[in-house]
Amino acid sequence: MTAAPPRPPPGPRAPRRAAAGERVKEVVTPEGVPIRFTVALAGDRAAAFLLDQALMVLALAAVGLGVLGLALSGVHVAGDLALAILVLAWFLVRTFYFAFFELAWQGQTPGKRRLRLRAVDARGGPLSAEAIIARNLTRELEIYLPVIALFSPEAIFPGAPGWARLGALLWMLLFGLLPLFNRDRLRVGDLVAGTIVIRTPEAVLLEDLSAARPAAAAPVPFTDAELDVYGVYELQVLEQVLRGRGTTGHAEAVQTVAGTIRRKIAWDGPPIADEPFLEAFYAALRGRLERRLLLGKRRESKHDRAA
Repeated sequence: MTAAPPRPPPGPRAPRRAAAGERVKEVVTPEGVPIRFTVALAGDRAAAFLLDQALMVLALAAVGLGVLGLALSGVHVAGDLALAILVLAWFLVRTFYFAFFELAWQGQTPGKRRLRLRAVDARGGPLSAEAIIARNLTRELEIYLPVIALFSPEAIFPGAPGWARLGALLWMLLFGLLPLFNRDRLRVGDLVAGTIVIRTPEAVLLEDLSAARPAAAAPVPFTDAELDVYGVYELQVLEQVLRGRGTTGHAEAVQTVAGTIRRKIAWDGPPIADEPFLEAFYAALRGRLERRLLLGKRRESKHDRAA
């Protein structure tokens, strides 16, 4: 019997194809690097929102238990005061919950993180605080006001006519079903803020590119401070640039990204060509992030505060 021919080494991992009903959108970063994202499905967004609502209700319940604990400990809490505390707590939670987490977690809430979703700038730039605040302020108009108008129209319009509930129901349907009628599943807040909700990549750290390429003659020394400038998101961007070898515009993308990294970290090391520089930086950054992950630390992007 003849021996089977040796199996060729594995090449770069092919990107996951979008499943039925999913849409892949290409976003160009400020560095000029195109990145392909999978647009979040409307069902995933609804599930994330319901999970966030459940957490908000739990937060309100915790406040209610605190008020009850005060009453049981002998502190006199009038019924009107307890109700006012609960109303104020619900107002604060529903107003600041989404904006707080999306500012702290770069476009994610606990519900979005659980469903692996993230809000990003639809034009490829950084997700600004103004965009996060704008996309969440509209939620009051989209959801909470029509819900109040549906179940208690007198709270908004004293002496509201009987058809006010029907108007509130149509209001909810109009805003609630809007993501089903546009390709990027955008709600009103996304249209106002210029954002889009995407599905985060399934793999945080993909197959190491260095396994398919010969090692450099000598490692390029990067300090931890230089590597901590970037996070997982930038590692994925860098990987897509390096995987684009042989494609149109690859050389320009490599030159642009290498120049951006050198300026960002104030590189003053030995002169090295752009692509070897990127490969060395990729390997060093990957190793740094893997070590931090083993220690229970994680940076999603350069905007996250270092642990």
